[in-house]
Amino acid sequence: MTVEQNVLQPGGAAKHQQTFLNQLREITGINDIQVLQQALKDSNGNLELAVAFLTAKNAKVPQLEEATYYQTALPGNDRYISVGSQADTNVIDLTGDDKDDLQRAIALSLEESNRAFRETGITDEEQAISRVLEASIAENKASLKRTHPEVWSDSPNPYDRKRQDNCPVGLKNVGNTCWFSAVIQSLFNLLEFRRLVLNFNPPANAQDLPRNQKEHRNLPFMRELRYLFALLVGSKRKYVDPSRAVEILKDAFKSNDSQQQDVSEFTHKLLDWLEDAFQIKAEEERDGEKPKNPMVELFYGRFLAVGVLEGKKFENTEMFGQYPLQVNGFKDLHECLEAAMIEGEIESLHSENSAKSGQEHWFTELPPVLTFELSRFEFNQALGRPEKIHNKLEFPPILYLDRYMHKNREITRIKRDEIKRLKEYLTVLQQRLERYLSYGSGPKRFPLVDVLQYALEFASSKPVCTSPVDDLGASAPASGTLPPQIPPSTIEQQGPSSSDVPSTSPVQRSVIHKPFTQSRIPPDLPMHPAPRHITEEELSVLEGCLHRWRTEVENDTRDLQESISRIHRTIELMYSDKTMVQVPYRLHAVLVHEGQANAGHYWAYIYDHHQNRWMKYNDISVTKSTWEELERDSFGGYRNASAYCLMYINDKEQYLIQEEFNKETGQMLVGMDTLPSDLRDYVKEDNKRFEKELEDWDAELAQKAQQEKLLSQIPRAPAPSPAPVQAGEPEYLEQPSRTDISKHLKEDSVQAINKALAEQEDRGPEAIMDTAIKLEYTRLLKLAQEDPPPECDYRLRHAIVYFIQNQAPKKIIERTLLEQFGDHNLSFDERCRNIMKVAQAKLEMIKPDEVNMEEYERWHQDYRHFRETTMFLMVGLEFFQKKSYMEALLYLIYAYQNNKELLSKGPYRGHDEELISHYRRECLLKLNEHAAALFESGDDQEVNNGLIIMNELIVPCLPLLLVDEMEEKDIVAVEDMRNRWCSYLGQEMEPNLQEKLTDFLPKLLDCSTEIKGFNDPPKLPSYSTHELCERYARIMLSLSRTPADGR
Repeated sequence: MTVEQNVLQPGGAAKHQQTFLNQLREITGINDIQVLQQALKDSNGNLELAVAFLTAKNAKVPQLEEATYYQTALPGNDRYISVGSQADTNVIDLTGDDKDDLQRAIALSLEESNRAFRETGITDEEQAISRVLEASIAENKASLKRTHPEVWSDSPNPYDRKRQDNCPVGLKNVGNTCWFSAVIQSLFNLLEFRRLVLNFNPPANAQDLPRNQKEHRNLPFMRELRYLFALLVGSKRKYVDPSRAVEILKDAFKSNDSQQQDVSEFTHKLLDWLEDAFQIKAEEERDGEKPKNPMVELFYGRFLAVGVLEGKKFENTEMFGQYPLQVNGFKDLHECLEAAMIEGEIESLHSENSAKSGQEHWFTELPPVLTFELSRFEFNQALGRPEKIHNKLEFPPILYLDRYMHKNREITRIKRDEIKRLKEYLTVLQQRLERYLSYGSGPKRFPLVDVLQYALEFASSKPVCTSPVDDLGASAPASGTLPPQIPPSTIEQQGPSSSDVPSTSPVQRSVIHKPFTQSRIPPDLPMHPAPRHITEEELSVLEGCLHRWRTEVENDTRDLQESISRIHRTIELMYSDKTMVQVPYRLHAVLVHEGQANAGHYWAYIYDHHQNRWMKYNDISVTKSTWEELERDSFGGYRNASAYCLMYINDKEQYLIQEEFNKETGQMLVGMDTLPSDLRDYVKEDNKRFEKELEDWDAELAQKAQQEKLLSQIPRAPAPSPAPVQAGEPEYLEQPSRTDISKHLKEDSVQAINKALAEQEDRGPEAIMDTAIKLEYTRLLKLAQEDPPPECDYRLRHAIVYFIQNQAPKKIIERTLLEQFGDHNLSFDERCRNIMKVAQAKLEMIKPDEVNMEEYERWHQDYRHFRETTMFLMVGLEFFQKKSYMEALLYLIYAYQNNKELLSKGPYRGHDEELISHYRRECLLKLNEHAAALFESGDDQEVNNGLIIMNELIVPCLPLLLVDEMEEKDIVAVEDMRNRWCSYLGQEMEPNLQEKLTDFLPKLLDCSTEIKGFNDPPKLPSYSTHELCERYARIMLSLSRTPADGR
């Protein structure tokens, strides 16, 4: 049955079209909904024909022209990563011409749908529809309006994508490419590497046709890498699109968009390709000498492996690029290096009597750029999956490598032996100290000095002569009796009595002691245990011994602690003498991974050697950072983030980070001046295209402004009165204009006019109007200067109050008052009509240079924005109190974003930011808990609903909480939400749940703080000023009665 046939059936159009779209997506792997819809349309709804169109089209996709290369990626592109995902063994190749494969693919898809229907009785489309949460709040006043799952979209405003001054350019994540961005930015900011790439010219004999597969792959990649580096140097865009270079790499990796690329794997591949490309050029340019490859010279070093194997000594030299280091079991980078440089027992290397096997590594030649690959993943045999090692590992900004050099091997061996001896002695001292700090033979142990102190306190307590049991027995009632039941008031009045006669109960029962009522503590019973009998002489001897022993123990403990500290210090300073600090390497870049072994996100911290500061490169976001932030995110042990790769550079090789200078003038070259002529032209062309985008945007805005101006000059017929609306159920309409708001001020204007008439009844309309305006201004000024409670915000009553509190210019306030008294709503009687005409005449007399109308409109637009923000906040809080968290979330998000924009202009422009932040955060936390509970239920329907909540509501909102790192509570909340879901990784669950969790986690763990805009803001109800103030007061009062943590 085709889609056309389905359309003929009532109500089947949307449902069945979605079914076919889902099947097309499953068969072809294409996620672009527009492409799928076009294929269905072209095939007249025939599924088989649509698949044929799509697969044929994919097989013949031409390369994009350079002119259209750098276009913004579609919002639907997947930005997330799934580490270690397995290729599907049941995938059918649809790129060939075999129609049998095509038929099989369609049959498999339909069979899967039919099987699901047989098992559940529900069709695929019905399941999909039931999983989608109804969250629109438009005409039905019940839910949020979301037409598709992509909550965020790229800003159409090109100024949002414009580079600010000389800020570094970011890289667009075009689908699981954060690994690409992190590595490329680290290398690009290495100026010598940048120069090598930019000045690379393909060999002359390879211009026409590559000779082999390497050239066919490497030379196009080098061309795209040059273009990309040139744009990073001179682009006017905030970020650029690396799609072409990425596609070449992905072809080599034979991966798809949903697979994770490991940073170390990619770096290995990248260096191999660069080495091959430069080798081709080096061989072409050599003059009889052995060609030098600049990539090898820059990134590769050598080490000497010496050791003994089965009693036989060996020695060989090996080349290395990235140096792998194990993290588990070590606390800092030097410990990792020491473990990597020594394998097995090595006494045989410098002892003739031992036959043990082992080897040492000694660097003979270090590369200018030294990269350490930190192994933070290990395979859990019990669970059958990889796990990430979150242990803390420290590394220094300056790393001295002298102790690992072959030329220093003798002195290093001596120092290693000394450190080994010191550590053995240190272990003995720590064991002795532990005996003092944890004294005793039972399960509970205490510091010995405290044990002696407790014994001293016991001996010094006042002696007693009776057993504590005997004391209690003397005052306890006899067995089988109960004290008389006396009301508490009587007991309080009479006090304890010693002459009460117990009465025998007719039924014998045991005594029930009620603390603080029947049981009484004898007044002479001491609060602490004490010796029953001790003489003064015994006490004197015991106190002397205990005091002396306690002092001895304190001295011994202090001596042990000081000795341990001295040994630690000695070990730390073992390699600090001059001879061992001659090979300094400075930390250039840290590549960070956040997440688990099978899901995560990469970003990089890169040191700006000229500004002497750290920068954070997170895809399109490039921000200033600090060493403290780097430590927090890179050392590990905090959240799920840790360093995965460290790039150090030789601190003595200044050419690595040195800027270029003009050979003739001696001036430093910056920006476009550093580019070869062909790349300079390429960047200029791209900048022209971007400038054209800016011009088109400005022209579009100017055209819209002109149209609005023309429309405003056209006289409008009076609008029909709206139908009555029930109280408490407002219609969802556009926000009222300034004229609409002025209708609510009619009573205030009339009241001011009546007061003015009472004072000056015999004066003319102009004098009465002046008096009325002064009276109205005095009233509003008084409101603006008051300090009302939170539920009473006078700014909502009148724009003038808002203007006064925010120090608006006097001319703005005066014109606003004239407009209030010149409004048509005052034409209901003769006196008010005369005053209205005077006000309108004065408005017409105001010259353009007297009042800046653009500024006037901005102030009134800000006030409308403030009222709109108030309504977002008010509606969001109302939904929150009803526990309708999904409905509340979007309102609170818009309230916070709008409010933040207002507060950026002044402290009285908006509402309490902490209040909105708290309820936004609480809303997300409650939704996260609800989604997690649905996931834990294990029911397919509920699991899908939970993941929809996460993907469509929570995940898109996380950047809003992460963007401001000063908001610690928001960051903690994000970590709580992430940790809740990461905790499932270590639990046993059904394979289908594990698969869904693996697909979802990368989105949750993405650390990008790129903030875009919601596609459709929720519609707001239309309230009069009186209704708005009343509802606002009601909701704020209810909040004050319900204290919220964190506010």
